[in-house]
Amino acid sequence: MYSAWSNSGAVPPTRAVASPAVIESPVARTSAGKHLREHRHGKSAANRDAMHQGASDTGMVSDSMKIYQWGAEGGRPPEGSAGVQPEWFYKGSGAILRAHGEALDVPDFADDGGEEAEIAGVYLIGPDGAPFRLGFTAGNEFSDHVMERKNYLYLAPSKLRNCSIGPELCVGSSFTRVSGTIAIERKGVTVWENEIGTGEENMVHSLANLEHHHFKYPDHRRPGSVHIHFFGADSFSFGAGVALEDGDVSVVHWRGFGLPLRNTVRTAPGPQKVWKAEQL
Repeated sequence: MYSAWSNSGAVPPTRAVASPAVIESPVARTSAGKHLREHRHGKSAANRDAMHQGASDTGMVSDSMKIYQWGAEGGRPPEGSAGVQPEWFYKGSGAILRAHGEALDVPDFADDGGEEAEIAGVYLIGPDGAPFRLGFTAGNEFSDHVMERKNYLYLAPSKLRNCSIGPELCVGSSFTRVSGTIAIERKGVTVWENEIGTGEENMVHSLANLEHHHFKYPDHRRPGSVHIHFFGADSFSFGAGVALEDGDVSVVHWRGFGLPLRNTVRTAPGPQKVWKAEQL
């Protein structure tokens, strides 16, 4: 599960776009399913296990698969109890969120840029610090998979990229089992497409357990803040050997969750700019 939100001071203003509740608040992601990608999804865990096995080439079970197995054993506790903690990643403040139709940027320091089609939960923290789920929306948890594959400790910086949600917020939709498609279009032609799945029946953690382990932190319950939580899926083009190019369009479509989410990849020209901090 991924969370996108802002952990600094007051909550910034809302973006005037079609996407739901795009506020400068934190964005997080869980790694218990797809990748927790959350690594809650079996296929996602297998994809990341293969990625990290290739990087280490040790023949040992990767941490991605270990944490998936923990989830399978203890991710669905009885109601009112806390289950095993899932893996999750911080995506950035609300400033990294993009709407349907907006570009997803591959910065000049990136090794790659790749889509991750998911469902995202949208949450609002009430005046007393209690979290409320407003609904679900289609999401693209855009990441740098080449950087992540180099070393698992690069996972955190590989996630600090744009991500998108929208174009519709679905209130009261079932998150039990959700199916859809992810496609990559290049110059008007579909170059890769696959079926995707998510929802509680496809994950090793219950939604309640994922939400508990995110909102148990007091700093994640600041009144007035908005959280976007990406819940993972089970397929992405990088795992199929597809490298996205400048101008490619990712199309995320979840059946029963509104219109498809479309975003264009925009690659920054090199070379990488070097930043220097000046002494005051």
